Amino acid sequence: MSVPFLGFGLGLRTCYFDSIIDTRPQVDWFEVISENYFVDGGKPWYYLSQIKEHYPIVMHGVSMSIGSTSPLDMNYLAQLKRTIARVEPEWVSDHLCFSSLGEFNSHDLLPLPYTEEALIHLTARINQVQDYLERPMIFENVSSYLNYKQSELTEWAFLSELHQRTGCQLLLDINNVYVSSRNHQFDPMTYLNAIPTQAVAQIHLAGHSDFGTHIVDTHDQPICEEVWSLYRQYTQNRSPINTMIERDDNFPELAGLLQELNLAKGIAPSSWRTYG
Repeated sequence: MSVPFLGFGLGLRTCYFDSIIDTRPQVDWFEVISENYFVDGGKPWYYLSQIKEHYPIVMHGVSMSIGSTSPLDMNYLAQLKRTIARVEPEWVSDHLCFSSLGEFNSHDLLPLPYTEEALIHLTARINQVQDYLERPMIFENVSSYLNYKQSELTEWAFLSELHQRTGCQLLLDINNVYVSSRNHQFDPMTYLNAIPTQAVAQIHLAGHSDFGTHIVDTHDQPICEEVWSLYRQYTQNRSPINTMIERDDNFPELAGLLQELNLAKGIAPSSWRTYG
């Protein structure tokens, strides 16, 4: 099942609530962090109820830990399902990673080994989650800082095979691809071009911190020219893909993010801006 093309969006963060309500910026849609809305009320819901009157909303989770070998957290999934019913998002995504194992929670998005065993494990868990939520899920590629000796596939071959087996689409984070390509010395366009176009439901663009010997996906800096260049190369001659600017710290004024969003619109093929 493909998601609709909504256009160009922003991550909805608390520091922008008032500005969005007051100025009604030219943004096609907003993405919320799912877990921030697991509560029954409070500030997030107060503002979201007003914002969703004017903008489509999508949900993006950080805690599903779909790749863990611990049993799925059914309490978490129940909270997610209730929140989905209340938000009525256009689609729901999370990360293709693990963050917890038993009682241990890393509070980080840890990469998986790219093996047949992992594919079998993920396929079963994704199907279980989609059946429980009664809707398709979308999963995002994460950045990584190590490789597993056990890996049998490249990350891009692994993602393509996972899409083939489950039908679930991907949230393609181009900054994460760039971060991993620098850390592991591979060609990022080889990765991007290997992912079936029909598998990609959404694109994330974000910034990172460059330490010279390695870079870290921090989402607290402007998008760098290398990531813009990858976005430019990737989007040419492709059908429209929902694109979003993601910022999670060191927040600029809303106008600064809108400038980046307009840059993304300008880089994408002109047909994307007139689609539909």
